[in-house]
Amino acid sequence: MNPYPLRFRPVLKQTIWGGRRLGEQLGKPIGPDDNYAESWEVVDHGADQSIVDNGPLAGQSLADVLAEHPNWLLGGAAGVASFPLLLKYLDCNRVLSVQVHPDDAYAAKMEPPDRGKTEAWYIVSADPGSLIYAGLQQDVNRSMLQEAIAAGQTEHVLHAFHPQPGEIVFIPAGTIHALGAGLVVAEIQQSSDTTFRLFDWNRIDAEGNARPLHLQEALEVADYEAGPVKPFRCDPTVGGWQTAVDCSKFLLRLSQHGTASIGGDNKFHILTVPRGAATLQYGEWTETLRTGESRLLPAAMENCQVTVAENSAAMATCLPDA
Repeated sequence: MNPYPLRFRPVLKQTIWGGRRLGEQLGKPIGPDDNYAESWEVVDHGADQSIVDNGPLAGQSLADVLAEHPNWLLGGAAGVASFPLLLKYLDCNRVLSVQVHPDDAYAAKMEPPDRGKTEAWYIVSADPGSLIYAGLQQDVNRSMLQEAIAAGQTEHVLHAFHPQPGEIVFIPAGTIHALGAGLVVAEIQQSSDTTFRLFDWNRIDAEGNARPLHLQEALEVADYEAGPVKPFRCDPTVGGWQTAVDCSKFLLRLSQHGTASIGGDNKFHILTVPRGAATLQYGEWTETLRTGESRLLPAAMENCQVTVAENSAAMATCLPDA
């Protein structure tokens, strides 16, 4: 089968902290409700499955494609049980819970086992005054964190900042964090759904019940050495790909203008356009991706070209070199 970029139907998630901006800003097919929180663009995690929406594989799940065409899809990474990364967009209409994710070693011992969760955010938009909580303040240890949680004042020991559109925030496993209200972000992460909540802002539901916390697990996996997390911004004067995150779980690159190559290296690549538009050219075929659109380029694809329009951004993610 000839390789081609896979387009998927988004998997939409509704929660109390969602809004309508996934539809209004990113063109997702939301319904009449006002609580659409997440659009999972590329996912193979249990029952949550991306369904191919184009070409000869249309109608198949990402898990099916991986099972039937592992080398075609993953190239040098073939042999994994499920697709290793997950791409999503989030509309944070309210502040999210303060949480932390485990690393691979801890998650593998859980029942059922899972991957750990290292992630990175691209800030698509931010309302004035919006906050991100990322990492503990300098020299905060486990006992200080535990005391703050018990007092309902967890935010007092967290590092917080006002993010700006275009910034990237890297959240390794073990980093305590929360996305504040008024943010739309693109998130790339390990394909995992394991989250430990430390604090939910003393919220209760209509019946007076609070959401469950996972304090013991969170305290065990939290990183007390890393300190505050600072946002990163690529140089706007540089054309083509710039490396924003290079870690053991993924390589994240951003292009804000110009033309750059992607693929042809025996790796899959996830391409998304969080802002504006970008043109993808492979062979004689060309297609334009608009804001919020994504493609999965299988490892079997030859070298492609991505041209980013003015006032736009394209984000590309792949696995790091072995």
